[in-house]
Amino acid sequence: MNIDEVVLNFAPGTLMILNVVLALIMLGIALDVAPSDFKVVAKHPKPFVIAILAQLLVLPAVTFGLTFVLPVQPSMALGMILVACCPPGNISQVLTHRAGGNVALSVSMTAVANPLYIAALPLSVAFWGSLHPTARTLLREVSVDPWRMLLEIFLIIGLPFIIGLTVRAKFEAFAKRVQPFVKWFSLIALFGFIVGALAGNWSYFMAFLGIILLVVFVHDAVALAIGYGTAYIGGLGTRERKAMTFEVGIRNAGLGLGLVFTFFGGLGGMAIVAGWWGIWDIIAGMIVASLWARHTKRRTGSEKGDPSGKSVPLSDSVRAGSGQQGDAA
Repeated sequence: MNIDEVVLNFAPGTLMILNVVLALIMLGIALDVAPSDFKVVAKHPKPFVIAILAQLLVLPAVTFGLTFVLPVQPSMALGMILVACCPPGNISQVLTHRAGGNVALSVSMTAVANPLYIAALPLSVAFWGSLHPTARTLLREVSVDPWRMLLEIFLIIGLPFIIGLTVRAKFEAFAKRVQPFVKWFSLIALFGFIVGALAGNWSYFMAFLGIILLVVFVHDAVALAIGYGTAYIGGLGTRERKAMTFEVGIRNAGLGLGLVFTFFGGLGGMAIVAGWWGIWDIIAGMIVASLWARHTKRRTGSEKGDPSGKSVPLSDSVRAGSGQQGDAA
């Protein structure tokens, strides 16, 4: 069985549900974003510049190289590229908090990054996909319309984000009350959706189980390492490195899965890679965050690396910058 010839079963009505769930995820992110988050970006741009470069340039470029190192078929290679070009996942803030990282920085990076991905995602997929000697054939076969993809991404990312920002600005108390419910409901719904999609195509998943597990494991580990490595090279402090690790390593693979069914006809390799990514990066992220928190607590007596356990304001931690290089990991 050739994974490039596999087309997964997916009802059109189910795709609409997926898009609604993805829109709710973006709404939940926006409800947690305050105007001050954008002001911090303007005043202290260094962490955000590093994060954007890591996500938009380093991760897709390294992923492109991985497609030649790992034993992947063209559709799997294109799936890896698509996931790498997706925006950060909402659960990155949860993992950053669990690891004792700078949650304010994580929220602010997500607030800045997601609007950029409205245009960056289709352009990145088209650029890296067209460079790949085998995957570019699939791009030509499906005739992906970049303008239609741009519109689809705007409806899933941009519109809910604008609505969420507006509600947060005008009804802050209401936004703070409903945000946790929207956030967790959408995350649980997305996780259940991905599990259901894999279960509905279980025979295909099991047929390629070994290679899928290997590819996604390596790709996800590299993505997490890129997040930490770029933050370290950029001279960011320990808590900022934790935030960057998950901001770069956790991708919105659910959005990628939706795009696979919308624009690539449920192409097997792409869909299975994106589907398993959506499950595995949560599992891997929780393992890393828990081990990190335990390690920090053992060395400092606090999961955040501060014996008092108090959270450091974003502006203060950013100003500290490279001065935190010696902090306990």
